Amino acid sequence: MSKPTGAYPSLTVDTTGTVIVSQAGATLLTTTVTKTGLYQALSTAMARWRHPNAIHDPAKIICDLAVTLALGGDCLADISILRAEPGLFGPVASDPTVSRLIATLADDVNAALAAINTARATTRATAWTLAGDQAPDHNITPEHPVIVDLDATLLTAHSDKESAAPTFKRGYGFHPLCSFVDHGANGTGEPLAFLLRPGNAGSNTAADHITVTRDALRQLPFTAKGGRVGRKVLIRTDAAGATHDFLDWLVARKLGYSLGFTLPDDAVERLARIPRQAWTPAYDDDRIPRDGAWVAEATGVLDLTGWPKGMRVIVRKERPHPGAQLRFTDADGLRLTAFATNTPRGQLADLELRHRRRARAEDRIRGCKATGLTNLPMRGFAHNQIWVAIVALAVELTAWTQILALTGHHARRWEPKRLRLRLFSIAGRIACHARRVHLRLAGHAPWADLVLTAYQRLHDLPRLA
Repeated sequence: MSKPTGAYPSLTVDTTGTVIVSQAGATLLTTTVTKTGLYQALSTAMARWRHPNAIHDPAKIICDLAVTLALGGDCLADISILRAEPGLFGPVASDPTVSRLIATLADDVNAALAAINTARATTRATAWTLAGDQAPDHNITPEHPVIVDLDATLLTAHSDKESAAPTFKRGYGFHPLCSFVDHGANGTGEPLAFLLRPGNAGSNTAADHITVTRDALRQLPFTAKGGRVGRKVLIRTDAAGATHDFLDWLVARKLGYSLGFTLPDDAVERLARIPRQAWTPAYDDDRIPRDGAWVAEATGVLDLTGWPKGMRVIVRKERPHPGAQLRFTDADGLRLTAFATNTPRGQLADLELRHRRRARAEDRIRGCKATGLTNLPMRGFAHNQIWVAIVALAVELTAWTQILALTGHHARRWEPKRLRLRLFSIAGRIACHARRVHLRLAGHAPWADLVLTAYQRLHDLPRLA
């Protein structure tokens, strides 16, 4: 035996391995598909696109693409990762078949998106029912509502794609508006609705905010049939959503809201009327008073003529972070920010902390970009709309896996990249015994026991679909 001379072992490599499965941890995703009834819901909703003599059901192709993106794919051809493992993923369509399906769906994009969204809503209801007290809508009240975050992001187009346009940050691409349901401090979140828009779409376009919010509400199990839940749902967004038209729409539907609010030019003079004792310490993320930050209600000192009745404006002042630049509306060396809400009760510091946690939407967007949203791989706008819907499905599939199988472990909050590295990428071996197919995970993998525990949790769930 020769002595190693490098940092790593010297190996002889060939391709003669058999019944070895890569991405064996993806069995968590496929089991979630089964238990939530995602395939059945898609198959029912997309029946019009299934030809009688077709070998591959369009629903299976969409499921396979969602699993592909959840595993880190970013184009249609990456589905070959699944095709190489029929023992784990079953029959997988060829690249031309996948491409033809996307083109067919794009030819009737509105109907296709409606079908996919219907299946998503149906599956979400099943997933949340299976989640029990871990579901986002468990015991919701006006004091503890389901929070829906709205935020936009920029996607760069590196080639000339349909409807791509210059962005306000001097880039070129798209400016989708997204909505997510927040799972709280102990979880992640899941997308509800995406609106793909050209790069020059406005940040504060009320019509787009209304469209995304309406579509998001249709995805919630308790509002899918148009039922009004009032303050049991709270819409949270930045100042781009604080427009008169959007607020009037929210108020007309009796929804709760917490929206960033742009202070007027005379804000410094008006806020000076607030008594010193009215400013109370703000909280950090652990609900501990934060040094150098205070909150106060400014509803009585601001001119809110034309804004909806019942709207409150709460202002935060704090010492700026190192390197931060002050604005004209800041005073006494303190940064001033504000938000508007119609929540009638609660400590100001708690309401301000709730609004500040809107930043979790940035985490959700980062997760989406790591799951296929960074690159819109096709030239046609309708094709990319279908792609974005599959991205939403992939992110939801990951979130449902976490909420059903990983509750009580830190993995409940892991982002997609960490889930792939530690769980989904575990190798295994397919073994057949007693007319059954067994997946034997690599026992030396650091998180193999976690995958096994998570799989057992999913396996023990009842079949509701």
